[in-house]
Amino acid sequence: MKLSILDQSPIAKGKTAKEALEASLQLAKTADELGYYRYWIAEHHDLPGLASSSPEIMMSYIASQTSTIRIGSGALLLPNYKPFKVAENFHLLSTLFPGRIDLGIGRAPGASAEASIALAGNYLQAVKEWPQSIDTLLAFLNDHHPEDHLFRKVKASPIPPIKPEVWMLGTSHKSASLAAEKGLHYCFGQFMSEANGKEVIDLFKEKRKNVQQNMMLTVSVICAETDEKAEEIATSVLLWHLQSDDGEKQEVPSVEEAIKHSYFIAKQEKVAKMKERMIIGNPEKVKRDLLSLTDQYGIDEVMIVTITHDYDDRLKSYKLLADMFNKPVFRDIKGM
Repeated sequence: MKLSILDQSPIAKGKTAKEALEASLQLAKTADELGYYRYWIAEHHDLPGLASSSPEIMMSYIASQTSTIRIGSGALLLPNYKPFKVAENFHLLSTLFPGRIDLGIGRAPGASAEASIALAGNYLQAVKEWPQSIDTLLAFLNDHHPEDHLFRKVKASPIPPIKPEVWMLGTSHKSASLAAEKGLHYCFGQFMSEANGKEVIDLFKEKRKNVQQNMMLTVSVICAETDEKAEEIATSVLLWHLQSDDGEKQEVPSVEEAIKHSYFIAKQEKVAKMKERMIIGNPEKVKRDLLSLTDQYGIDEVMIVTITHDYDDRLKSYKLLADMFNKPVFRDIKGM
């Protein structure tokens, strides 16, 4: 099974955005050494708890300091941008780092309504044009516009020796259906969806029948030496999600704050529901649960998102998983 990483560059309370981004670099470098297959970084805007507003810049920074791990956007939010500029950026990245670049695209705003308007003007109109924007992006990436098209002679330079892999990230049947229709690889974000993930993946498989297409599942995981320790570490991200759901946009609180927080104590029913979408525990339990998921979904790659207040706890979680799965053994570096 391939293990990959989705990093949202969370800012821990008491830390700066610069420290969060430096922790992201350290995570990617460690993942490269441990044998993780991909490292993707997310896009968010005007959120005090998340530091990465430009995946392309972070990708270049991180790819230059790693050697074999694939680097990607998870996701680049296409309605915020013109497809031509996205194609240029990812062609440039693919020219600099051939065979290592993934372009993961998504439709979500990743921002408040005001920030979305500041980015894209009429964001709702951009969302309506989302399927057409995908077509335009793919035409630029493949240098293949219809003969009578205005952009027929326009090239997204430089043209790389190896094209970026294009993925769609989604949380619904609709996104799976669109990914299949457009011929894209598909990543289902289980960690942020209440949809039946198996049904979503099965729909994608059905629509891509007899066509080889990659699929992936993104899961929220916190791994520690014992179940008790993992549960304790998880309290900070659980409180952070509770606060975010209620409009309190702030940095990730400490474990000590979370354990004592009256809001966290009062919301135990909601906390229990949130934990149903997470995998929390010791390495043996986490491995067992991940293998059960991949068997259930019929996929061979899982992308893991781990958010903790302490960046060392996050690194240790990924290290424990790598040890449990005997990485690095799965990646054929010569074939990349």
